[in-house]
Amino acid sequence: MPVELKVLGYAALLQFLQFVLMAVPVNLQLGVTYTGGNRDVPQPITGVAGRLKRAMDNHFEGLILFTIAVLVVVLGEASTPLTQNCAWAYLWARILYIPAYASGVFLVRSLVWSVGFGATAVMLVAALT
Repeated sequence: MPVELKVLGYAALLQFLQFVLMAVPVNLQLGVTYTGGNRDVPQPITGVAGRLKRAMDNHFEGLILFTIAVLVVVLGEASTPLTQNCAWAYLWARILYIPAYASGVFLVRSLVWSVGFGATAVMLVAALT
């Protein structure tokens, strides 16, 4: 299996983990009556729970671009040490993004996010040139 495809699988597993990391504090904050109901009236998710929710949502967005990059690399048979290292950089950035976002420390999450975003862009450019 190409390294990039394996890392994509790990990134998908990370998304499952992020869901659990988000769901527990959100359920504690909003209560099972609300989260288990129809949620017709939206309730704000605040604090760490809200940041974990936004981090999970952000990974869904980043995962789309990363998946495209992996498909271009793998189907285009363009895997190189550079694309493999970029894939790992994306995954590690996404792992570090969770505590960076949850902590709320100014600019840290943005810097970590930019590593994953940049790694994805480099993968695409490397595969297309």
